[in-house]
Amino acid sequence: MSLSDNIHYCRQSLMPSFLYSSSSSSKRLFDLDALLNTNLLLSDQSSPSVSSSSNGSASKGFVIPAPKEKIEMHSPAFYAACTAGGILSCGLTHTAVTPLDLVKCNMQIDPAKYKSIGSGFGVLLKEQGFKGFFRGWVPTLLGYSAQGACKFGFYEFFKKYYSDIAGPEYAAKYKTLIYLASSASAELIADVALCPMEAVKVRVQTQPGFARGLADGLPKFVKSDGVLGLYKGIAPLWGRQIPYTMMKFASFETIVEMMYKYAIPTPKEQCSKTLQLGVSFAGGYVAGVFCAIVSHPADNLVSFLNNAKGASIGDAVRKMGVLGLFTRGLPLRIVMIGTLTGAQWGIYDAFKVFVGLPTTGGAAPPTASHPSKA
Repeated sequence: MSLSDNIHYCRQSLMPSFLYSSSSSSKRLFDLDALLNTNLLLSDQSSPSVSSSSNGSASKGFVIPAPKEKIEMHSPAFYAACTAGGILSCGLTHTAVTPLDLVKCNMQIDPAKYKSIGSGFGVLLKEQGFKGFFRGWVPTLLGYSAQGACKFGFYEFFKKYYSDIAGPEYAAKYKTLIYLASSASAELIADVALCPMEAVKVRVQTQPGFARGLADGLPKFVKSDGVLGLYKGIAPLWGRQIPYTMMKFASFETIVEMMYKYAIPTPKEQCSKTLQLGVSFAGGYVAGVFCAIVSHPADNLVSFLNNAKGASIGDAVRKMGVLGLFTRGLPLRIVMIGTLTGAQWGIYDAFKVFVGLPTTGGAAPPTASHPSKA
């Protein structure tokens, strides 16, 4: 095998090609034949150079340019990048706030014992120690990573799909309706991926001694409630997550657009990436507060149903009361969801910037021209 063949097989890129190219064929980072057969020095490049000597005297060099081709919008690579960003944004943030989620769930299930945020942390620390604060983190990580992949990936897909159906004029005129429809469609799918892990998580967190985590908790849950029991909470989960996600995406898009229009004097495309990511976090935090308020009653139902075997929505309403459904654990959830949502948008848009995509929001949804109809 020639030297050229050996080098050809050893070439690798630091990032997989699908994250920066919409083409199915691999891209060559540099022209190998030109490097082997010429002594031209490649100049005016921003990439790091690698020097080589010729005949032990003059030093010649070449550079390996970083990929310049950005991801094509709405290509398979674009949706793959959005899916990966969703995994990171939801999986990491929900796992990080496991202690808050643990206290919230116990306040919803046993308010007599967990009377407030401060006393709730105190009870957990006394009874279970510091490790108890992270009980259920594995199903949280896996469940919300799967949910984030579907939530963000399908949101971008449906936003483009519905915009194309509406056409450029109506897509711009009714962009908020497109945000709402796209996020609802995406969350409907995402919750199917989340529901089993959410069921196990709540049982592990609210019933001390039930299981240590996912490995022993999942078999015990299936044994006691059956496989279909993992989806017992799907209806209230949809009731919690679909309004939450509709508010999360539609309000975020609207808030960010208004910030760039009224609060920031510079057009978005001229703003630094740091400023754009700051806008994403701020818009996400405000959107998260709205999300927490809208989805809280259903969140109480999810916690109640997954904790009590054989319980129904009517049982939850009778025991907690209508006022309790709307208010029990709400202050803590506002803090948690506001921070969570802001961090999610920050991480998601940071990943998009990392792979060469623009941040989310700030303009009407892009639309594609329709082919002429017969």
